[in-house]
Amino acid sequence: MSTTLLTNIGELTTNVARADGDRSGTLQSAAVLIEDEHIAWVGAAADAPRADRVVDARGHAVIPGFVDSHSHLVFGGDRAAEFEARMAGQKYAAGGIRSTVAATRAASDDDLRARLRAFITEMTAQGTTTVEIKSGYGLSVLDEERLVRLAAEVTPEVTFLGAHVVPADYADRADEYVELVTGPMLDACAPHSKWIDVFCETGAFTVEQSRRVLEAGVAKGLRPRVHASQLGPGEGVRLAVELGAASVDHGTYLTDEDIAALVTSDTVLTLLPGVEFSTRQPYPDARRLIDAGVTVAIACDTNPGSSFTSSMPFCIAIAVRDMGMTPAEAVWAATAGGARALGRDDIGVIAPGARADLVLLTAPTRIHLAYRPGVPLVEKVWKNGTAVFAAAGTEDHGSLAR
Repeated sequence: MSTTLLTNIGELTTNVARADGDRSGTLQSAAVLIEDEHIAWVGAAADAPRADRVVDARGHAVIPGFVDSHSHLVFGGDRAAEFEARMAGQKYAAGGIRSTVAATRAASDDDLRARLRAFITEMTAQGTTTVEIKSGYGLSVLDEERLVRLAAEVTPEVTFLGAHVVPADYADRADEYVELVTGPMLDACAPHSKWIDVFCETGAFTVEQSRRVLEAGVAKGLRPRVHASQLGPGEGVRLAVELGAASVDHGTYLTDEDIAALVTSDTVLTLLPGVEFSTRQPYPDARRLIDAGVTVAIACDTNPGSSFTSSMPFCIAIAVRDMGMTPAEAVWAATAGGARALGRDDIGVIAPGARADLVLLTAPTRIHLAYRPGVPLVEKVWKNGTAVFAAAGTEDHGSLAR
C-alpha cells in the first residue's frame, strides 16, 4: 500500500453537499490522503494523518478531475474550412458530419489511434480525468466497430453512435439504414460499448427512428443517451426521459414541457458550451434550468465540426460568462454533473472511497477557471492515485516521509 498526502490546500472542492446548502462541499486549509487508487481521508490540514509522501499545495485550490461526458475523439480529417465559412455567415447543419465520415473511413487504425491518444494527453493536461467517447464517424459496420474498439482502449465510457446521421450511401433510405444500425452494426459494436446514442434532430433521425435505435441498444444491454434539441425544439428530450436515458445532450432549444420532464426524472441535461461558441447559436439559459431543478452537466463535445475544443476550463468560462452559471455551479457541472451523466458515483467527488482523481490549480480558488479564461491553470493531475500530469517546473513539490 502506498499513501500520498496532498496538504496545505487553500480551497478544496469536494462536491460532498453540506447541510448549509453548499453543494460544492468547500473546505479551507484542507488536506486529502490518497491510498493507492482511492481517496482514504479528507479533512483539515492540521488533522492530517501521516503518509509515505507529502505534496504541498502551497495554498492553491484543488478540485475533482473533470468528467467530460460527451466527446467524439475518434475521427479523421479536419473541418477548418467549414468553421471559416460559418464565421463568415454560413449556417451550421448536421450534414457536415458526412465529410468527416469520408476522412475517417480513409484513415488507418494506427492513424486514428495516434490521434485519439494525442487528444487524451491534451485533455489530461487541462484537468480531465474521465472522458466518454462516441463513435459516429464510421457509419458502416466495419468502421463503427473499429471506432468503438479503439475508444475502448482508452476509456470504459464508450458510446455506440451509429445513428449519428444517415450516410451518403444510404441517402433517401433512412429506415433501411436504421435497420442496419439496429442489426449487424449493433451486433458488432455492442461488445465494445457501454452506451447507445442517437442524434434525434431534423436532418438526422426522427423520434420514431430514434426510439427504434435506443430500444434495440437497451435490448443488447447498453444504456441510452440522446443528442436532442440542438438545432431546434423537438421531442428528443421527452423521449430520453421516457426511456430513462442517463443524459440528454445539447438542449439549446428547450420548451417548458422539456424542462418539466427533466425535473421529474433522473436524466441529466448535458450542456455543450463549445458548440454554441463555434456555431454562433444562442447559448442555453443554464440559470433557468438550475433554478427549475434540472441536473446539469457540462462537457466539451470535442469534434471536428461544431466544437473542436478539449478544454473544460474554457467551457466553464463560457458557462459562467454566457449561460448564467456561477463558477461553483459550472465546476460542479463539469465534475459531479458529468459523473451523474455517466451514472457514476466514484468520480467527480473528493471523498473517502472515491477514485483519487484530483486537479491542483495554480490559483487560490476555482473562481479563477472563469476569471482567467484561456490561461493554463492546471498545475498537477492525479488519476486513480497516480500523477499523470505536472506543469513544467512543478514536478518536485513533494517530499518523502512526513
